[in-house]
Amino acid sequence: MHDPEGLYELNDDVTDVPEGLHLIAGLTGFADAGAGVSQLSDYLTDTVDHRLVATFDTDALLDYRARRPTIYFDEDKVTDYRPLRLALYLASDEIGQQFLFLTGFEPDFQWERFTAAVLQLIAKYRVKTTTWVHAIPMPTPHTRPIGVTVSGNRVELIDSMSIWKPQTQAPATALHLLEYRLQEAGHPTVGFVLLIPHYLADTEYPDAAVTALESISAATGLIFPTDHLRSEGRDFLAKIDSQIETNQELARLVGTLEERHDSYMEGKPARSALTDEDGELPTADEIAAELENFLAIRRNGEDGNPSI
Repeated sequence: MHDPEGLYELNDDVTDVPEGLHLIAGLTGFADAGAGVSQLSDYLTDTVDHRLVATFDTDALLDYRARRPTIYFDEDKVTDYRPLRLALYLASDEIGQQFLFLTGFEPDFQWERFTAAVLQLIAKYRVKTTTWVHAIPMPTPHTRPIGVTVSGNRVELIDSMSIWKPQTQAPATALHLLEYRLQEAGHPTVGFVLLIPHYLADTEYPDAAVTALESISAATGLIFPTDHLRSEGRDFLAKIDSQIETNQELARLVGTLEERHDSYMEGKPARSALTDEDGELPTADEIAAELENFLAIRRNGEDGNPSI
C-alpha cells in the first residue's frame, strides 16, 4: 500500500556510502520559525563537502501551486527554471566524519510512502541514528538562550536538553511521522524542536541555526564551525536591542517574557549536554585534549588497530 518503489532515484556515481552513519534531516515548508531549518540546510550545503546519494520524485510529492518553483525571466524569455528539490546527501563534518543529510521541501503528498522510502534508505545504509530539526514560534525572549523540545527514544538527550515537555495535540510534520515509525522499529531517533521568540519568527535568526547545529552535535558527535553564524547572531541581536531601546511597548513585552521565562526555568533546570555533572563548561584546554584523544583513537581505528 505504501510501496516506496520509484519514489526516489539513487545516484549511480555515489556507490561508496559507508554503513552505520548518522542521518540528519531538516525539511522546510511548515512553521520554520526564525528560518532555523532553512538556514541549517543552506549552511550545511554551502560549507561542508557533500555528494548526492538519492533524489526524490518532486512531481509525486510537491504541490506546485502551494510552493511554486522559481523562473528567471530575461526581457522576453524564460532563461532558467529551478524546481524545489528533496534529496539525500553524503557529507563530512569539520574533522572528516561522514554523515547522511536529508534536506529539501517537506512533502505535500504521500507521507506514508515517503516515510517508507526513507525507512528503506535507512535500512539500506544501516543508519546508526536519525536526528531531525524543526523550529516553531514561542513566547520566549531573545535575551535568553534558545530552548528546545526534544522527542524520540534517546532518553539521555531528552533528560539533559528538553526544557518544555508538553502534553498536547499539535499539527504534525512529515518528520514527526518518520520519528513515529522509527520508534516503532526500535531505531535510535531524536527530534529537536527549536523554540524561537515569536516576534522574531518571520526573520532569519542566526542563533536558530547555531542552536540547531549544537543540538545535532550533542546527538551525533559531529563537529561544525559556527564562528560566522555566531558573529552574524551578535550583529542581529545588537540591532534588535537597539530597536527595543527606542520602543517602550516592545521593551515591556520583552521584560514580561523574561520574567515568565526565568520563573518557568527555576523549576526546570535542564542540564546542557555540553556541561559536566556540576554544570560547568569545559575549558579550551579540556576541549582540545578531548579532540586530540578522539582523533588519536580514530587514527588507530583506521590503521586497523582499534583501541577496544
